[in-house]
Amino acid sequence: MFRFLFGFAVLVGVAVGQWNPNYAPDRYGIVHLFEWHWGTIADECENFLAPNKIGGVQTSPPNENRIVDTRPWWERYQPVSYVLGTRSGDRAAFIDMVDRCNAVGVRIYPDIVINHMCGNGGNPSTGTAGSSFDPSKDNPQFPAVPYGVNDFNQENCHTANGEINNYGDADQVRNCMLVGLLDLNQRTDYVRGKIIDYMNDLINIGVAGFRVDACKHMYPGDLQVIFDSLSNLNTAKGFPAGSRAFMFSEVIDQGGEPISASQYTGLGTVTEFKYGLNLGNNRDALHYLENFGEAWGMLAGTNALSFINNHDNQRGHGGGGSIVSFDNPYDLKILTAYMLAWPYGQPRVMSSYYFDNTDQGPPGYQRSIESDGSCGNGWVCEHRWRQIKNMFAFGQSVQGQLVSNWWTNGNNQIAFSRGNKGFIAINKAGYDMSEYLNTGLADGSYCNVIEGDYYDGKCAGECITVSGGMAQINIYQSGEPILAIYSDAMTSECNVGGGGGAGSGTGGNGGGGGNVATTCTDCTCADSEKVDCGELASTEATCTASGCLWCPAGSGSTAPWCFYKAAESTGTTTAPGNGGGSTGGGGGGDVQCSDCSCPSEAKTDCGFMGITSTECVNSGCLWCPSEGTSDPWCIHVSESTGGGGGEVSCSVTETSRQECGYYGIQQNECENNGCCWAESNLSGVPWCYYAL
Repeated sequence: MFRFLFGFAVLVGVAVGQWNPNYAPDRYGIVHLFEWHWGTIADECENFLAPNKIGGVQTSPPNENRIVDTRPWWERYQPVSYVLGTRSGDRAAFIDMVDRCNAVGVRIYPDIVINHMCGNGGNPSTGTAGSSFDPSKDNPQFPAVPYGVNDFNQENCHTANGEINNYGDADQVRNCMLVGLLDLNQRTDYVRGKIIDYMNDLINIGVAGFRVDACKHMYPGDLQVIFDSLSNLNTAKGFPAGSRAFMFSEVIDQGGEPISASQYTGLGTVTEFKYGLNLGNNRDALHYLENFGEAWGMLAGTNALSFINNHDNQRGHGGGGSIVSFDNPYDLKILTAYMLAWPYGQPRVMSSYYFDNTDQGPPGYQRSIESDGSCGNGWVCEHRWRQIKNMFAFGQSVQGQLVSNWWTNGNNQIAFSRGNKGFIAINKAGYDMSEYLNTGLADGSYCNVIEGDYYDGKCAGECITVSGGMAQINIYQSGEPILAIYSDAMTSECNVGGGGGAGSGTGGNGGGGGNVATTCTDCTCADSEKVDCGELASTEATCTASGCLWCPAGSGSTAPWCFYKAAESTGTTTAPGNGGGSTGGGGGGDVQCSDCSCPSEAKTDCGFMGITSTECVNSGCLWCPSEGTSDPWCIHVSESTGGGGGEVSCSVTETSRQECGYYGIQQNECENNGCCWAESNLSGVPWCYYAL
């Protein structure tokens, strides 16, 4: 009897845990940093996500994948081993990212691909971490796992070509190859064991959960055995004892098939593809959204991961439909603000890169941070748009509060409150909105966080006065179509430090502030004396470039991370260059550095994003870690020329080449980093390599 009760208690703990995203206190929501490097994600956790109360990051798959000649995004979904090594970085870089993000209270949820290995066909080759594999359909071999022919589903698929030919046949969908991908048999203890080992390795590193790819193509019972066999989260990484990994299963369900998302809700949260589709279909009929959620034929909110778009359907794959993406920023900001304010599911925001075709891989350079806090180098960074990033704090503030005070004019103008904690209004009617509405909030003055940032008790934009719960709500066609106020952004100091820009394009963050009186000279300054640098505070690079002090506070602190120095700053800023710090890039000009004591202005980057100390030294450069600065860690030595301008010899035999970049690096970035570039037809030979 006692044994039964103990087992029951364990199962209850598993069930509850797999729905809990394990956020740190005062955090909310997930951002999918699609195809970002591990080091860049760590920087983003420290410099942007944590200060803006964002709960966690979904990463691209961290395990080794097949190298496809054109380097498309989808090669990341063609595994060849469970070794941690991709174009996002190696094992050491992944561990460093997880540790740095956890340290500031931002959780990591890797995308894992356990339904299949790579596509069948082609010659034996090596993957992104150097592991060999043979993708032949009749005798697949993946020795780095190892998997062999008996670990796949060929004998259980009964179609002539081994492919899924009929999505109306559930067994076929789960036993046959999805677009030629070699289908693993999760019903065997051996395959289950290898998957469990891989996931437990990531749990030990410190991840908080997983996005599990292609669950529709695996039996729920097999996944249940795998998920229930996983270790608890690592207490040494800051998780409470007994915490379970948050699971969100990808199940594409838009109706009409025997396999439905509801069949997987016993495993944890499930991706609700109907959510973004239904919002997209009603982007011009917002007045219908009063009961948005389960009443619309979607999963119960407690079982759902909500999102407007993802990496598949923004490219027309993965269900498709009337999806709103970054190419329609006006509607995307409105619908994302609604999602983060509305009590349904666990919300995830997509952070994209621009593409010309639907197979295109990520840009050759990692994102740069512009002076307004937005991204450059071909990255969209929707999560940095002011109208989106400020709504994470709104969403966190209103947790546990139901919708009340719903209002609509019946023509694309809506408003509602979340109990007595928050209020949002949206105007898409094509004319001005001027209404006296019940906000549900206590009397006081509140920062409209859509029009400007709220920081250190001050508002960089307009304030809304609430009296008796009522407020005059004006949303003009010439301004932002959204207004949002919440209890944690109450203030009497409005339009402080300059207002944020309208950000009507791809989401600029607005302007800086004016002259500020302060006694702060270093990070020991009292919190009461710290005056936030406002719009300049989004990253360490823009903070220090503006002449402000960058002093990260603990996850429970409300002190600004970027604040003015004593009576010095004018609030103006100059965008940092792309060559320094973690963004990598080429150097330039004569270098006067002979050791790590070299001044910052003389240091030119000799590496690439994610370079290791060994790779730096092997390239003839200096390794000078510089925590808390924007200096490059790998720098050119005295008398050399940055950007590959020195005399070098590239006559290295193909079999002797040493990788000088990362998988997917482009020729211009390679050569700008002082490396050699020459294409090769030999498998595993790097095209970007160190000179002699």
